[in-house]
Formats: sequence, structure tokens, C-alpha cells
Amino acid sequence: MRLAPASMRGGAVPSGAARHALNLAPLDAALGGGLVRGAVHEVYAAEADDAAAAAGFVLGVATTMARAACSNGEGRGGVVLWLRVVRSARLGGVTQASGWAELGGAPGHGLVGLVPDGMALLRAAVDALRCGALAAVVAESHGPLRELDLTASRRLTLAAERSGVPLFLLRHDAAPVPSAAQTRWQVAAAPSQALPGNAPGRPSFDVTLLRQKAGPAGMDWRLEWDRDDCQFREPALPGAVVSVPVHRSADDRGAGSGTGAADAGGGGSGTRRHAA
Repeated sequence: MRLAPASMRGGAVPSGAARHALNLAPLDAALGGGLVRGAVHEVYAAEADDAAAAAGFVLGVATTMARAACSNGEGRGGVVLWLRVVRSARLGGVTQASGWAELGGAPGHGLVGLVPDGMALLRAAVDALRCGALAAVVAESHGPLRELDLTASRRLTLAAERSGVPLFLLRHDAAPVPSAAQTRWQVAAAPSQALPGNAPGRPSFDVTLLRQKAGPAGMDWRLEWDRDDCQFREPALPGAVVSVPVHRSADDRGAGSGTGAADAGGGGSGTRRHAA
């Protein structure tokens, strides 16, 4: 990882409304096939203590986009540019290369730009979005960002649409305000499940889709980050898994003694799984 100047310039690369599938069927379905690439996406930390979780979620999504851009031969360099207001660096700490790698970032594919204030952050984001070689841009801020009004958000949206580069507005200690963003998310840290041998569990996130243009919203998911496959997954069901006939609940199945044999014999083809 290396430190970059606050602004980057490049020629705009026209792009359609391509989508990036997260390989999570319920989430991708809610998004109409995945996240729109050439668009602005807002991500809010649910509470002050969730700043790291929100940043981790954004980084995971951005790095999966970067890898997809490289593997699909889209002409992008797989580079994620992370713009931070100086205050965010003071409050949130320095981004570590080891954490970047844990969340899918490739060595040398992360650029961090420090800017003095909110106005400089938005200007740098617009400039960065004009560089079609980038895989994604993140703009991180703490507290109210008064410079981000409807006019500013429309300017960012137009720049993202022209280049096909997605912008993630990462907001800490801030309340949502009207904007032209394609989606708005809220992220909170979630408890992780221990791995075999009581090894530390995977990073877990409670993610809520607060708003989406021309699409459903108000849904939430619990996601885990798979370090080995470098992608998000839904957590496995805790406890033992048993088969229960589709027309009977788990409680009903054990209630009567006279129907147990019939249930056991007839549940082979029409069952669903329940966590014990």
C-alpha cells in the first residue's frame, strides 16, 4: 500500500449500467442482479463503534469489484483508491496493509489519499471518478458533511456514470441526508461463529439496505467474510441440522407417537432443514 496525492485525473470511459454480483442470491436478487458499478453507494456506520465494521464491509465489496474487473478484462488495473479526510485518519486510525489483505486487497492495488476537509474530499472524488482505470473509489468522512448536498451528489453520480467507476461514500457518526445515490446501506458489527478447534471466527456484519433507486429496500442480512475465497457468505445455521416434513413443524413432529413412523418414511423427498 502506498500513499497517493489527493486527486487523480484521467479520461472518462463511457460505461453502461453494468452490475457486480456479490454471489449472495437473496442480496443480488434485491439489487436486481448486483450493485451498479457506475453509481454512488452510501454506507453508514450504525453506531460510533461500528466504524471499523462499515469500513470492512466497504473494503470487502470494493476488492471483489477490483478482482472481477481484472479477471473480466475490463481494462481496469484493479486499483481501489481510498480517500480520507484527515480527521477520519485521526479518529479511525491508519489503514494497515495486513487488514487490507485480509479483506481481499491485493498488494500494490491500494491507494490512500489524505485530504484536509470535506470540500477537498468531494473534489478529489470527482477527479478520481474521471479515471476509468480505477476499479473503485471510496470517500471516507466523520461527522456531518455539509458540502454533500443534492447538487454535489448529482455531480458525483454523473462522474461515476460516465466512467463506470463505483463510488462508496463511507460515513461515520453521520445521519443520512437526501442524495442522488443509487443505494444507501447501514452496517453494524455482528458476533462471529467460532471455527473448528475454537479458532477465531470470520468477520461478521449486519447489513441493512436502507434505500435503493427504483428497487426494494428495508431488508437486512447477516454476512460473513470468507478469507480463503475472498467473498461474503451467509453464516451457516448453528447447531445440528435435521430434516422435517414440509407440512409439519419440528414441534409437531415430536408431539405424537402414532405418526412418527409414517413421517420418517414419507419425508424423503419433501423436506426442509431446521436448526436444532
